[in-house]
Amino acid sequence: MEDSLEIKTIAVLTSGGDSPGMNVAIRAVCKAAFAFGMSVYGVRRGYQGLINNDIFRLTSKEVGGIIDRGGTFLLSARCEDFRNVEGRAKAAENLKAHGIQGLIVIGGDGSYRGADMLYKEHGIKVIGLPGTIDNDISGTDFTIGFDTALNTILDAVSKIRDTATSHERTYIIEVMGRDAGYLALYACMAGGGDGLLIPERGYNIEEMGAHIAQRFENGKLHDIVICAEGVAPAEKVAEELKPYLTKKEQNEMRVTILGHVQRGGAPTAMDRILASKLGYYAVEMLAENQGGIMVGVESNKLVTYPISHAWKYKKHISEKDFEITMALAK
Repeated sequence: MEDSLEIKTIAVLTSGGDSPGMNVAIRAVCKAAFAFGMSVYGVRRGYQGLINNDIFRLTSKEVGGIIDRGGTFLLSARCEDFRNVEGRAKAAENLKAHGIQGLIVIGGDGSYRGADMLYKEHGIKVIGLPGTIDNDISGTDFTIGFDTALNTILDAVSKIRDTATSHERTYIIEVMGRDAGYLALYACMAGGGDGLLIPERGYNIEEMGAHIAQRFENGKLHDIVICAEGVAPAEKVAEELKPYLTKKEQNEMRVTILGHVQRGGAPTAMDRILASKLGYYAVEMLAENQGGIMVGVESNKLVTYPISHAWKYKKHISEKDFEITMALAK
């Protein structure tokens, strides 16, 4: 698949759910491309934009002042047409019509699958950049947007704790994480949570109810339980808990669903640094004529893997981190 053609024109798109830091990554890609003497194009609305030929030239003007903006100014969209051979062929045709030889895709493993097919079917040199708040992509310790989303959750937990203590309540706080519990795990650890429910472990409702009842008996004024959405709806968890609590505890239990507020906001310094490093590194790999790979950071070192690594090797929650979190939540 590799050839000796020097890559001089590249494009960048964002796909799937937005995450804070995507704009920083786009900026880094553009700045790096200019440094390597490349032309760079932006694609609006992800793979749908490729098919619709919504491709435009990026300059310093377009990426100026976006480093502290959440979301993605390139926009993101789902694209059923790209699942079809014809749709991917049209996308590749549009890229080649612009003289684009390399494509950087910022998104999760679903976005990576589309990029991998473009590479294998049409020879477009693709590089995957891990952009998702779920932190569930193998081949990188952290994904762009995870740290910001985590800090958003922690801010909410701190505010909820104030009212929980004032009214002696138990709160079930539902956070994002359909298949991965990273946000819930580290929000519980860093936010001083009293209970944790994540998809990787499930939960024992009787045991949790006993812990909450015991803590209230010991004089604790509140409980904060962090629940990842992939385990069960927080409302369902609250109903299942009630039989194990006193009447007062049942009446004072509340549910808060944080929802899409977790996706927004200015990226943290950590996400800006991560996005900047990965954006630059992705362009550097294209300058070296690499394709069909993803970039990441492991043990604070920039790394690459075949793009299929993202779904072939499932990322696992740290057993030690889970042990520590559960111990501190009791």
